[in-house]
Amino acid sequence: MALKSWVASANDPNTDFPIQNLPYGVFGHEGQTHIGIAIGGQILDLHACASQRLLTALPEAVVTACSAESLNVFMSLGPESWSALRRCVTELLGDGAVGRHLRGRVEASLVPMSEAAMQLPAQIGDYTDFYASIYHATRVGKLFRPDNPLLPNYKYVPIGYHGRASSIVVSGSDVRRPSGQTKAADKEPVFGPARSLDYELEVGVFVGPGNNLGEIIPIAQAEDHIFGLCLVNDWSARDVQSWEYQPLGPFLAKSFATTISPWIVPLEALRPYRVAAFDRADGDPVPLGYLRSPDLNRGGIDLALEVYLTSQQMRASRLPAMRLSTGNLRDLYWTIDQLLTHHASNGCNLRPGDLLATGTISGPDEGSEGCLLEMKHRAKPITLPSGETRTFLEDGDEVSFRAHTCVEGLPRIGFGECAGRLVEARPANTD
Repeated sequence: MALKSWVASANDPNTDFPIQNLPYGVFGHEGQTHIGIAIGGQILDLHACASQRLLTALPEAVVTACSAESLNVFMSLGPESWSALRRCVTELLGDGAVGRHLRGRVEASLVPMSEAAMQLPAQIGDYTDFYASIYHATRVGKLFRPDNPLLPNYKYVPIGYHGRASSIVVSGSDVRRPSGQTKAADKEPVFGPARSLDYELEVGVFVGPGNNLGEIIPIAQAEDHIFGLCLVNDWSARDVQSWEYQPLGPFLAKSFATTISPWIVPLEALRPYRVAAFDRADGDPVPLGYLRSPDLNRGGIDLALEVYLTSQQMRASRLPAMRLSTGNLRDLYWTIDQLLTHHASNGCNLRPGDLLATGTISGPDEGSEGCLLEMKHRAKPITLPSGETRTFLEDGDEVSFRAHTCVEGLPRIGFGECAGRLVEARPANTD
């Protein structure tokens, strides 16, 4: 029989946050900032739990970390501590003997989600964005190199670049249209608001314990360093990017904003939803030894991904959000273990709270494109329910990502929402 919670909303089959999930986040409530765990439509305040001595069975380091204002310290403690707290909270919130006995005390530590202001879950010291979807890389590559869409290194090395951590914002934050240099064919460059604004559907990987500078993380140990996953929208100004990206890659076209969902789903919660890693085509090279996972049969995660859009006109007309595309995390050419191991393979030191993103996640079919740029291969622009059309985003557009597991017979685990609304650019001084 599936485990149930005495929190009634956690037993709704459509909730993102059943007791099998228990994702971590940071929230503000009544002037204070605390770490919380989502359960149905409620947040379990871990600081309050510690104050009420509901966590006394846990090591002192875990209890202390639960009273912090960010998840970094708890992330640093590693899988044994993460599992210990997870078991404790499962008992507190479950409908078993412990949960029923302590329900009154635990209820005092619950905060309705509607009363909480979600914040960034960790102090993100560094942010790295990868390019791990071969379908995305191929489809975009064909736009610029029809006869040779993938560069020679793609199937050998996980491609990535260092992003900008300071401009990462939590879901619900407005995103201002950036200004930058653009260049039309046969014309001189100009500076002004970017016109080709795009979203990128990605999954984020939060680092737990790091590694010392000069040390590596063997792939067999990679998941000991992965705290959990979130959703990521790495907004992109395509017209700025096309002018500035050579020879060093993305810069101002990407660093103006990155939106993440506020809840981090523990890797442990996703264990039942693990699937085989991407099935490489015959003739593709075998990963080099340091990237060869000992268990590729469990290298992927069956996680359905969705992109929705509402325009300002749609909201005014009370029209529902339009689903633009769907994808699945299992379609990544490189696994999350490979991304982390490769990042540390040169001795680069990762730290608790660092964020790695997969890059745009796309599937092989029309309707599975993870960004608007990919949809340029279609014959017509997107037509919204309001009659408006889109090739790129307009001011007032709100993009929302959602994700959930989809294994028959197992509870639905969701990620909450990763949403951002595009607002007009600030007037630029071009003198």
